[in-house]
Amino acid sequence: MYTYFNEKFLEFIKKDIENITTEDVKAFLAELLSKGNEPSTVSLAKSALAFFYESLLERGIMLKIKTPKHRRKIPEVLTKEEVRVLIDNAGSLRNKLLLEFMYASGLRVSECASLKVNDINMAEKSGLLKHGKGGKDRFFILSEELINDLKEYFLEMKEEQEFLFPGNSKEITSRAIQDIVKRAAKRSGIKKHIYCHGLRHAFATHLLENGTDIRLIQELLAHSNLQTTQFYTQISKQQLLKVKSPMDSISKEGA
Repeated sequence: MYTYFNEKFLEFIKKDIENITTEDVKAFLAELLSKGNEPSTVSLAKSALAFFYESLLERGIMLKIKTPKHRRKIPEVLTKEEVRVLIDNAGSLRNKLLLEFMYASGLRVSECASLKVNDINMAEKSGLLKHGKGGKDRFFILSEELINDLKEYFLEMKEEQEFLFPGNSKEITSRAIQDIVKRAAKRSGIKKHIYCHGLRHAFATHLLENGTDIRLIQELLAHSNLQTTQFYTQISKQQLLKVKSPMDSISKEGA
């Protein structure tokens, strides 16, 4: 994609590389926007040009260029009942555990793949993910059902096993987990778009609906910025339904 956008830029601007200016870059990005490209696409194009002209050529032409902020779409979150159906259609105990870790513990797909046997502490109903996203260690919670399934899984596991979910080389790949979720979604018959990160979305949304403090959810999701976690307040329908219209209180007072 970096090569693609740099080629498109030169086709658009019709100049030699040494003559490129900041205004040329702005004109190209504006052209992308005018053709209906998403802000995320324009941002990617900017990153592609910045890598070439800043990091490689050290031209200093990208410093003052800003692109529109990403428009984050509100995802369609699975209900608790739909999550139950999805997990029940996982197909095997291992696959069920993978789905449970993403929903019951809020783990990312890459974090599930890298889980090690020694990361799990069933006695404390928790786990410690070492070197998670951003290189940080991170605690996560375990549900009672997940622990029961883990106990059964451990009985079938090889003693010398390092990774909780081994693959062909070391650990299972993220792509393999994505395929497992895709197959479970097909078997479940749920019409919504179902993907790995959607289970993490459901984890956060359902915690919020249960009244969990958003700062605790921030910790469980390992978000460095609370604003990232506050995104889930937009997608919690149950929280919105709990809000009473002020008209109701006026009607009662007047009665």
